[in-house]
Amino acid sequence: MEAAVTPSYGWYGDDFTGATDTLATLARRGRRAFLFMRVPEPQQLAQAGDLEAVGIAGAARAMSPDEMKIELAPVGAFFRDLGIRILHYKCCSTFDSAPERGNIAVAAEALHEYVAHETVAIVGGQPSLGRYCAFSNLFASFGAGGDVFRLDRHPTMSRHPATPMNEADLRRHLAALGMQDIGAIHWPLLAGDSEAVAAQWQRLSKTAPAVLLDALDPQHVDAIGRLLRCESRRSLLAVGPSSVAQAFFEEREPVINPPLALVDGPVLAFAGSLSPTTRVQLAAARSYKRLAVDPVSLLSSADARERIVAKTVAMLAHGEHVMLSTVPEAGDAPHAEAPDLAEVSAVLVDTILRRHPVRRLAIAGGDTSSRIVGRLGYWGLGYHSQISNGVAISLARSDDASRDGMLVMLKGGQMGHEQLFESFLKTGASR
Repeated sequence: MEAAVTPSYGWYGDDFTGATDTLATLARRGRRAFLFMRVPEPQQLAQAGDLEAVGIAGAARAMSPDEMKIELAPVGAFFRDLGIRILHYKCCSTFDSAPERGNIAVAAEALHEYVAHETVAIVGGQPSLGRYCAFSNLFASFGAGGDVFRLDRHPTMSRHPATPMNEADLRRHLAALGMQDIGAIHWPLLAGDSEAVAAQWQRLSKTAPAVLLDALDPQHVDAIGRLLRCESRRSLLAVGPSSVAQAFFEEREPVINPPLALVDGPVLAFAGSLSPTTRVQLAAARSYKRLAVDPVSLLSSADARERIVAKTVAMLAHGEHVMLSTVPEAGDAPHAEAPDLAEVSAVLVDTILRRHPVRRLAIAGGDTSSRIVGRLGYWGLGYHSQISNGVAISLARSDDASRDGMLVMLKGGQMGHEQLFESFLKTGASR
């Protein structure tokens, strides 16, 4: 009889889309991983089976510093007690964060006390996703395979409605959030000898509370991995995108799940992202009946919410795929993000699914995904498949039989190819 596997890797996703991307990354690297919606109960952990990596999906990206501290304390304690080697705070690959919203420095401070290592590792890029860090400056592609921009000149991230990025140097950006005196290991050193990288880490870690590592190509990620595996002999906090998981775990045969029973019936999709990438994907989603949802009415009128619910339920009952969208139509003025819009959207989707359950759900928008999935009562997500770079399809676990086993696609605003929503219709479909 094989001994039970002790997880060596724990990650907290600061929104649900990012958390599922790390789940997919681990599965593609051949690791048994599962994502919980909150710190799991012992029976839930047991139900997930032997795991090499355990994740918790959260919503810290949209929280105030005080809310983040309350959120992250039980997470850190759970991972410490689990005995993990790497505690990964999975932030957005563009590191967008503000002093009073999703502050990465606050997260690092809150979690650092639960690991043994004095120095925090910050992985600055994710080349597989079009995120490149060179000499501590972050560059990002515009959409899947698009042009690459320095972050403070990026067409979307420099104008993000909640956390606009006006600084590409991650050390300066994080210092403005409260992480001072960050050391750096730049890509020319990572491209060379591993012993030189380790020696530089040792020198920096004597005085620097955190060290930022460049990443321009897969070889740099591999070099970071060798460093992390060595330094995590004492538990270590790492901050960054899913490249932390790519680095820590050497590649082996991907986890292949047994085929699922075919899923029939309509798809419900909800788009709360304002990004240009999502707009292009919505325009290409021609198989869906699209319902534009006015945010002002959604927030202020119970009658308006009921009309949306009734109309959506009627279309689903007729077997039609439905796309609800708070994204302004072409030519309309963009609306400002209301703090409680994501929560009201979550209540809306929950109400629709109670009246007409479906087996496939797609959500666009990081904050929107976190709120909706949190509202739906899932206790965990397992990996099903990858549908696009940075976008995974997950298998939901719930104590509610009507929601257990749902296929759920969560995508961040910048993620996915143009035909993403059309492709999702073919996932698990019997027709």
